[in-house]
Amino acid sequence: MFLILFVILLFAWLMGWTAFHVAGGLIHILLVVAVISLILHFVRGRSAV
Repeated sequence: MFLILFVILLFAWLMGWTAFHVAGGLIHILLVVAVISLILHFVRGRSAV
């Protein structure tokens, strides 16, 4: 789940950074959240759920 979240947030960050140029600071928050979700994905590992 976190890996999917990472990919979605990374894609949204790239689109905002390259295409739209809106909300400059908020776009980089997406990148931070995406990296955190990737780290959580690897720290938690695969769950049984």
